[in-house]
Amino acid sequence: MTPLPGALGGTALLAWRLDRTVYAQTWDSGEGAYRAGGRWNEQGVRAVYCSLDPACAILEVAVHTGFDSLDTVPYVLTAIEITDPAAVHVVQPGDVPNPNWLRPGRPSAGQQKRGSALLSAHAFVVIPSAVSTASWNLMFTPSRAAGKYRLHTQERFALDTRLHPPQAKPKP
Repeated sequence: MTPLPGALGGTALLAWRLDRTVYAQTWDSGEGAYRAGGRWNEQGVRAVYCSLDPACAILEVAVHTGFDSLDTVPYVLTAIEITDPAAVHVVQPGDVPNPNWLRPGRPSAGQQKRGSALLSAHAFVVIPSAVSTASWNLMFTPSRAAGKYRLHTQERFALDTRLHPPQAKPKP
């Protein structure tokens, strides 16, 4: 369960990600981002993408795979605890040189280069989500963040079936 915010008595800083079950044990390898690059990293840079709330983590995967995949392929919801919150660098929307970087769409080379530089300079980077503009994503390079996070929980993910309802068959 998502911890309460600090103002309501919460204490832990958790980040969430959703992975196919086959990748559950290597969730923090950054292998996918390393091979293909990502919104905030160049190809060849290991980056682990998380969200600061589980709903955003689910949307971040659904925007790429669709709810049908989340309904029919086994997934695992992972929560990690950031054990050194002082190592988190927050990027505010006004800190981004091109506002389009925070909108849905294909990342530019400049955006990936900037993200790679942030990952090189900071253990963790928090940045606004392009999928859910009221939410935040957290990313890190495993080697740079080593010892500053730990696995909190991993649980089997179950999509609310209302998000992938049966399609009505056309009437003859």
